Amino acid sequence: MRPIVIIPTRLGSTRLPGKALTDINGQPMIAHVWRRGLEADIGPVVVACGDQAIVDVIDDLGGRAVLTDPTLPTGSDRAHAALQLIDAEAAYDVVVVLQGDLPTIDPATIRATMEPLSRRAECAIATLATEIEDPIELQAPSVVKIALAIHPGETIGRAVYFSRAMIPSGVGKHYHHVGMYTYRREALTKYVSLARGVLEQRESLEQLRAIEHGMRMDAKVIRTEPLGVDTLADLERARELLASRSI
Repeated sequence: MRPIVIIPTRLGSTRLPGKALTDINGQPMIAHVWRRGLEADIGPVVVACGDQAIVDVIDDLGGRAVLTDPTLPTGSDRAHAALQLIDAEAAYDVVVVLQGDLPTIDPATIRATMEPLSRRAECAIATLATEIEDPIELQAPSVVKIALAIHPGETIGRAVYFSRAMIPSGVGKHYHHVGMYTYRREALTKYVSLARGVLEQRESLEQLRAIEHGMRMDAKVIRTEPLGVDTLADLERARELLASRSI
């Protein structure tokens, strides 16, 4: 595989406006995410920006950033737009879409998203999951669950469905979806061309678009969910976790 890491980001966050440039221990959050992408050491790292201010930050760090249409609806759309600008000759065949609000993510977790693609040629999109152990989390609509077809002892399974409800029924483990995606290049191109699905709109879950259109998505089960920064409390937690780092 010839992977590239693309970090889609913009300033127009609804829950924490301007969070991409929010300070974390002297550096904007997007700088930390960019460094985590570099530390994964799987390929070049490009930041797909919805705003010139973010481009300027990455340029000052010596990184590579491209300006994309700020009205693009999803991170996958932004990653695809950036890919067309920087790699028209298709040198890269796998696209790791690293969310711009994961400043503390373990680089090993980024690398783990490629495992399902290397395991099965028919897997078009790879994602991540963690086991749900808290019964309150299992019932919470804010926690997206996966009906994951996974054999005992395995750490990779096929994602059959996603829901805010508790799925599947019966005795067995339940899994929380970690919303990070790695696409085969042709799968990303197909995904962004698809119309919104009926179930996607009903559940308000973009990943169901791929499932509805027959795209195979496999999930790698990891031990710890990465901290996504969506609130001021998340931001403070990220500052604590990164306090001991020099950069």
